[in-house]
Amino acid sequence: MIERMHETFARMGSRSAQAMAHFTAFPGDTEEMHAQKSLSAGGTFFILPVTLVWGSAYLMYGETTAALITFGYTLICLFGLAHMRRTGSLQVHALLQLSATLLLPFALTLVLGGFTSSSAIILGAFMAPLGTMLYYQQTSPPAWLAGYIGVLALAGLLDPFVRRSNGLPELLILTFFVLNAIVNSIFIFLVLRTSLQQREQATALLQLEQEKSERLLLNVLPASIAAILKDDNRTIADRFETVTVLFADVVGSTPLAEELDPVQMVDLLNEVFNYFDSLVEAAGLEKVRTMGDSYMIVSGAPQPRPDHAQALAQVALEMLAFAEHAQSPLISRLQFRIGMNCGPVIAGIIGHTKFHYDVWGDTVNVASRMESHGEAGRIQITRPLYELLREEFNCEPRGWIEIKGKGAMETWYVTGPRIAAA
Repeated sequence: MIERMHETFARMGSRSAQAMAHFTAFPGDTEEMHAQKSLSAGGTFFILPVTLVWGSAYLMYGETTAALITFGYTLICLFGLAHMRRTGSLQVHALLQLSATLLLPFALTLVLGGFTSSSAIILGAFMAPLGTMLYYQQTSPPAWLAGYIGVLALAGLLDPFVRRSNGLPELLILTFFVLNAIVNSIFIFLVLRTSLQQREQATALLQLEQEKSERLLLNVLPASIAAILKDDNRTIADRFETVTVLFADVVGSTPLAEELDPVQMVDLLNEVFNYFDSLVEAAGLEKVRTMGDSYMIVSGAPQPRPDHAQALAQVALEMLAFAEHAQSPLISRLQFRIGMNCGPVIAGIIGHTKFHYDVWGDTVNVASRMESHGEAGRIQITRPLYELLREEFNCEPRGWIEIKGKGAMETWYVTGPRIAAA
């Protein structure tokens, strides 16, 4: 934001304004305070040459009181800048500058003979409420606008009682009128331009933060669930009659954890799980969570699909192949033990802060048992899942095994896709 403001002043041909903005910087200033000081100093620098020209012209034509008022404005602004540089506080400078901007044009209007004879210089007092919006937001812009309207109305009431002429030539009065209009127009333009730039920057930053939040949300939730959660603050829970659940465990990670430093171990698991993530994303499945060196996937939720079993079985085979064909010597020392099951589940969002999408039910429990009671480098499945896969995948019977909490269960190993006969 500061660079943009400096560019604005540079376009006006005023490199000195940039130097003054840096001159007013103070250690410990926040970015917002630095920005306000930069604008305040730049605005002061912009108007001071104008006051010197006006004051010199008034003095040349014998309007001493008007010249003293104008030069007084210059001194007030310079004192405020010096105080801001010495103390680092914007408050004194801003109040002095705004007050002088509001009151001294009113005084000049009366001294020079009213609206016409003063070249409508009181319109310059409008810079006071504009200044509060631009560089001194600690005060109330409506209050300063009311002050401007008040002095404008008072000048109008007093206009019939002031002298009707001054020592300035008519051509100079006209010139000053045009210059007053130009100076005020430029200042209003700069205020609006800066405000628009600030709004555009705020909008861009907001959009960037929204995109970051969106990406973070999609990292922990399915896209369809994230869309519901953003628009509807309700409990999200659904029942799915038939899905396939996979649990995978990294076998061999514990010995490696004793050999590697923490960073190497985390990098290793990241490489493995990032590859798994890519498989899940490519297949259109849903990663549920990782737990230490374990990985869980569901197929068929939250988006039902008729090939949920086949899609997840193919991913499971590719997961096993990763360790077998990995070029990394560390990954080649790993094996994956995978268990799968199919059936009904309940799925939904758990938590209000560190929330995640999860699935529950006996189907999940049995899938977990298939993994924990399986063998490294093998994919163990239940009979219901075997019935869904046997037409398209080669399955090797393991036989009946005792499963904790379930008793004896008949299981199979998925060994690869079934190759159709030529």
